Amino acid sequence: MIALAGAVLLLAGCGQNTDPGASPVGKTFLSTSVTEDGKPKQLAPKTRVRLQFTDDGRLVADAGCNSMQSKVSTKDGKLALDGELASTAMGCPGPQQGQDSWLAGIISAKPTWKLDGNKLDVTAGSTTISLENREILEPDLPLDGTRWILSSVISGDSVGHFAGSENVWLTLNGERVTGSTGCNDFQGVVARSTGKLTFGELATTRRACAGNPATLESQVLKGLKGEMTYHISGATLQLRSANGGLDFTAVR
Repeated sequence: MIALAGAVLLLAGCGQNTDPGASPVGKTFLSTSVTEDGKPKQLAPKTRVRLQFTDDGRLVADAGCNSMQSKVSTKDGKLALDGELASTAMGCPGPQQGQDSWLAGIISAKPTWKLDGNKLDVTAGSTTISLENREILEPDLPLDGTRWILSSVISGDSVGHFAGSENVWLTLNGERVTGSTGCNDFQGVVARSTGKLTFGELATTRRACAGNPATLESQVLKGLKGEMTYHISGATLQLRSANGGLDFTAVR
């Protein structure tokens, strides 16, 4: 983890909640729009701001790449971080890396928040991030029967996005897993325990692969090996092992 200082100082306006008893704690919100100086701000393609307010008093945030977090107070309609903002340090494509710094500046500037039902507005200076409860916007999809498409490969502290990853998929049904590496089809057995999947040896077809498809296939087969934790959030599936993992997005 590395520390991110709130280098961007933004003036926070005053906010008032529609329901004085409303609280974002225990909920996760996804951005629906962002405005700066009264004008729409476009985020990097296929990204959105995610703010999770944990029951133990932490704010976990991301803007499509690194995850950052800190203890936070939500008193008096403001988000006040308790200490430095800590972040993972994965390498990200240029627009997403800059987006991390932008979001860090927003949430480090003691922004105001306003919760109206399932909708949350977070405002710092002239910037407002409008969000909605993740459970409403993106209900969790089932692990079984969903076609999960590869979105990224995690190796140590880096995240990789491979050309052709949209051709890599898997589907789980009970103790069976089937899918494609983008070059060869595979199938195998998977054991389950609470929050964990243990993949057995996968049987694949024998089509010859070269170049990027071969590299991607190697990463996929290496990733789908042994015990992994899994987490579903809306339409995303995260598989993690001690050395890295794979991220998937569902076909709705």
